[in-house]
Amino acid sequence: MEFDLLIRVLAAGICGGIIGYERRNRLKEAGIRTHFVVAAGGALMMILSKYSFYDQLAVDKISLDPSRIAAQVVSGVGFLGAGVIFMQRQTIKGLTTAAGIWTTAGMGMAIGAGMYLLGAGVTVLIVIAQVLLHGRFEWLRSPKTEQLALRVDKSPGVLDRVQELMEQRHIEVVSFQVEKEGQREDELLLDLTLRLPGGYKHERLLTLIEEEPAIRSVELQ
Repeated sequence: MEFDLLIRVLAAGICGGIIGYERRNRLKEAGIRTHFVVAAGGALMMILSKYSFYDQLAVDKISLDPSRIAAQVVSGVGFLGAGVIFMQRQTIKGLTTAAGIWTTAGMGMAIGAGMYLLGAGVTVLIVIAQVLLHGRFEWLRSPKTEQLALRVDKSPGVLDRVQELMEQRHIEVVSFQVEKEGQREDELLLDLTLRLPGGYKHERLLTLIEEEPAIRSVELQ
């Protein structure tokens, strides 16, 4: 019987690795190993919750709740997922990966309970959803922020022209900082935090140097 249970853990780990493979290809924080271990661990906890206390059932005055260990996995994996969520440039990143880790644990628990078809189906569903919904539909894309450093000539109206360029591209200036560039009196350094429209490729910001002669350099940070 234990060999059959080990097969469940292995099957869960393989399904988790498939989900992690898709995450790794997108250079996310949690990849194949993390998802493999989470899925295998979820299956193991479910198996322990279901089968590891059978020898205690014959003891008088002992009542067992077989769902207690499994229930703790749901909340425990939440702390693990929180480790991949972070704030960058006023944008929260890692939410999808954290949700994927949490769902991977649930998939592992399903296989640990013997629901192979359900676990495999969830694996396929997650991978398909990640592939199809990532960048396939413009209306699903969320705005993102970028940090842009511009070195510009200190000429009349240059700040207004830079602002017009951003408005033409439908880019929102979230915050900015203007400094004199070192000891040079003819240059200004603009440090901009921009919110880009969904689907906007940040590489297109580099063409600003061609559109405005007063811009001497463009740097994405």
